[in-house]
Amino acid sequence: MMLRTAVRKSSSQLCAVPKPIQECRYQSHSPVGNQNQSCQLLIVGGGSAGCSLAAKFASKLGRGKVVILDPADVHYYQPLFTLVGGGVCSLESTVKPMGSVLPKDALWIKDEAVSFSPTENVVRTKNGSSIKYDMLVLSLGLQLNFDKVEGLLKALETPGSGVATNYSPKYVSKTFKELELFSKGNAVFTCPSTPIKCGGAPQKAAYLSEHLLRKAGKRKDANFLYRTGAAVYFPSPHYEKVLFKVAEKRGIDVALKEDLVKVDHLNKTATFVNMDSKKQSTLEFSFLHVTPPQGPPSVLAQTKDLADAAGWVNVNKETLQHVKFSNIFSFGDCSSLPTSKTGAAIAGQLGIIARNLSNALSGKPLESKYNGYTSCPLVTGYGSLILAEFDYDKKPVETLPFDQRKESRINYELKKHVMPAIYWNLMLKGMWDGPGIIRRITNPFS
Repeated sequence: MMLRTAVRKSSSQLCAVPKPIQECRYQSHSPVGNQNQSCQLLIVGGGSAGCSLAAKFASKLGRGKVVILDPADVHYYQPLFTLVGGGVCSLESTVKPMGSVLPKDALWIKDEAVSFSPTENVVRTKNGSSIKYDMLVLSLGLQLNFDKVEGLLKALETPGSGVATNYSPKYVSKTFKELELFSKGNAVFTCPSTPIKCGGAPQKAAYLSEHLLRKAGKRKDANFLYRTGAAVYFPSPHYEKVLFKVAEKRGIDVALKEDLVKVDHLNKTATFVNMDSKKQSTLEFSFLHVTPPQGPPSVLAQTKDLADAAGWVNVNKETLQHVKFSNIFSFGDCSSLPTSKTGAAIAGQLGIIARNLSNALSGKPLESKYNGYTSCPLVTGYGSLILAEFDYDKKPVETLPFDQRKESRINYELKKHVMPAIYWNLMLKGMWDGPGIIRRITNPFS
């Protein structure tokens, strides 16, 4: 109860719960049996990337010319999961029915891809259908590999285990519950050596939890430890220096190149392997927040020449066109683009891929180029946030006319209220390509 009171006092109001919306007026579940479909544009994946791109083309190409292949019943605004784990928002405030966010002129096939035949321009689905396309966009997101950490799934499934994660709608509400049970000991936060979506999210969980325990009067009995398998604390040096200082100020012990490999929730121990020496070490914990290893969807690696050696869709980093198949594009988390995998990156890629895809459909050269823009709103506490924006070169590309490395209440409110509104009301309707147009006014020399 003390933690809930602390959260209420530090937050002006809970995130608004979206009103129920009727299912999309023009949607289709996959036909029963092995029935074939054909379309001008096939988008595989109806998450942030796929839904937003479909909205740009559904009415433009005409009713039914755009097909979205996705098996999900619901659509989540995942950037709010940090605040759900911190007790600020409810999980219900992050979700809407899938059919309500997809464009009405697109055909939604509620099924999943099991194989790709890029030389035949065909995608085959789990239900036995074949979909033939003129243009294909792959926006499948990435895969959470909880099973790569021994004992992790069992710990997450066990109430009161002390183990939590903000990286899944199935478990995110457990984070705050486990923090409520915390009394004393080690609070450990992990980040894997693999690429992950929202690279700052593991830090956000640590900062918010530390602030929460401070407000509840439990901080003096807690030791905060952050362990990452990566070689850096944050990918952009411009922000990393400041974030190291935040951790130091908050008494969070940070160690790099330490990858979580095992969780024993019965004995409350976490085992790590050093990425250089390969030696193992063990930490005791009372609370453990895990960011699971992540990787490309398994289906991508099964198709020759579609993915790179690591399994990501192999695209040109500027045009977002596949390096071998000219009628295939990819963006978002499943692509090989060498930038941080965030919702803001998707928004920055959206305008580029839309213009290049339009040109490809018209037989014109691809002229738009993506500079690697990405953003990570790093929540550092209840009411404070560092807004990191940078490009392929890890150099800052800031939108606001002040130093965004400073912890800011304004940026926290943007994260909590403005960004979700932009997402649901603009981005998913194809009307938001990131803050570039705003930046040209507010910070023209960025």
